[in-house]
Amino acid sequence: MTSLPIYRWRLAPDGLATRRQLRRMGLRPGGQDVVAELQRPRQRRGPLVAYLYRVDAAKPVRPMTPGRASALAKANRARRTCPNCGRDAGYVIPSSLGTCVPCDSSDERCAA
Repeated sequence: MTSLPIYRWRLAPDGLATRRQLRRMGLRPGGQDVVAELQRPRQRRGPLVAYLYRVDAAKPVRPMTPGRASALAKANRARRTCPNCGRDAGYVIPSSLGTCVPCDSSDERCAA
């Protein structure tokens, strides 16, 4: 196993980008392997690590189709629906609560 080159934060060479940077350029890794690591030091824990990909080997982002858009909307709607009262909370329900904030803060079921 070969080790990856490690670059310090903001010192990566041109032609390499993280997933988020690729996405901003309208690209995706497209199945290529990680070519380097980017590390940002932290004082109390280990460094933050981001993986770098070659920009020239990246592929364009696939276009959003009507089927993908409806599946994404359905998944987001499920994340906003309170399992306790069944209403759309208007925000993604925190997994730490498991219910919408009104249901979590009261013993009674919130009004639908």
